[in-house]
Amino acid sequence: MEWTGARYADKPAVEVRIWIDAAPARVWELVSDIKLMPATSSELQSVEWLDGAAGPATGARFAGRSRHEALGEWESTSCVVEFEPERVFGWAVGDPADPAALWRFRLEPKDGGTELSEWVQMGPGRSGLSLAIDQMPDKEQKIVFVRMREFERNMTGTLERFKALAEA
Repeated sequence: MEWTGARYADKPAVEVRIWIDAAPARVWELVSDIKLMPATSSELQSVEWLDGAAGPATGARFAGRSRHEALGEWESTSCVVEFEPERVFGWAVGDPADPAALWRFRLEPKDGGTELSEWVQMGPGRSGLSLAIDQMPDKEQKIVFVRMREFERNMTGTLERFKALAEA
């Protein structure tokens, strides 16, 4: 990731893609299973559906518990905001009208397999990163850049794990 100079209010985003030698139905089975997400993530520790939901659907909510060396541990509630089976699974962290982040998996049939992308947009709602920015406003651009670079690195690892699972 190259330096962008983005600030939190710019709602910076990053996307990572990978080609998987498996049908979209198989890839979808994996990416839409939130219980599998902690095994593919370096930060997410656990996930559970809320309000009696048993799986993804627009409006369904889930709680996630995460851990980061510098940011500590936290829990967040997410709401599914995009849901098209075998195509798109997206969620807002926190308030869907003012999310701390937006996340999305997108699947596209390609070359006899599936192109899987993972995308994240930071903000515009406040997050744990907002606290660091509040304490060091003169370093906001660097804080945002470092976190976006972490997202990119972690998402690359997540997609590689999904690829290995789907192709096994």
